[in-house]
Amino acid sequence: MYEEAPSAAVPGAVVWRARGTGSVVVPDGCMDLLWVGGRLLVAGPDTGPHPVGEVPGGAFAGLRLAPGAAPALLGVPAHELRDRRVELAGLWPGAEVRRLTERVGRYEDPRDGLEELARVRAAAVGPPDRLVAEVADRLRAGESVAGIAAAVGLGERQLRRRSLDAFGYGPRTLGRVLRLQRALTLVRRGLPPARVAALAGYADQAHLTREVRALAGTTPRAYAAGSEGAAGSEGAEEGSEGANSEIPEPSGSSTTA
Repeated sequence: MYEEAPSAAVPGAVVWRARGTGSVVVPDGCMDLLWVGGRLLVAGPDTGPHPVGEVPGGAFAGLRLAPGAAPALLGVPAHELRDRRVELAGLWPGAEVRRLTERVGRYEDPRDGLEELARVRAAAVGPPDRLVAEVADRLRAGESVAGIAAAVGLGERQLRRRSLDAFGYGPRTLGRVLRLQRALTLVRRGLPPARVAALAGYADQAHLTREVRALAGTTPRAYAAGSEGAAGSEGAEEGSEGANSEIPEPSGSSTTA
């Protein structure tokens, strides 16, 4: 079971909950605050598929932050958390994490507690970096790295350094991940692979298949079949972008980019 909804308290974020471990999370450029078994964790930006079961627990609640938003809240560069799931206590002082854990644990729905944690933290650290949001928006629109660097007034090396800190990987990799999410949204809508490839910005259907296999460990057709099987999940929002996609674990899901 998986369900998600836009956060009412944190701009650009998504709240979600899930049960069970028989699925795979695919890259989306986001980072998550997690509540699992009374513990606070952070899921870093992914470069490949991750089985949900790598974090022990049968029930999960999360706040998925927009690409580039989490490092300022956490005080940790995103690249240090790439492809990792870590205890918040490994990033912040233990006493503070114990206090926050008790606070989140008092909420009937831990997702509300995660939203409050992020909201208070955001107010303390100040407004988000507009350049980071602009880079993500331009990559989401399919602009070239060279064009984005010129538009935001940075050299390509500077843009890469800023992107590693904000997103966990360079702009080209983030562009691939965001293009993957565009493609998977179209796949969930039932479009045929050739049409998905054309609309999402791939050279052809073969290019789409290679990228989905490299980043998600599956194929467009297998992903479509898994999405159909999960379509009845309560509260699932069709076509929601910027959200981690969970799919039934495919064979070969350990393949990474």
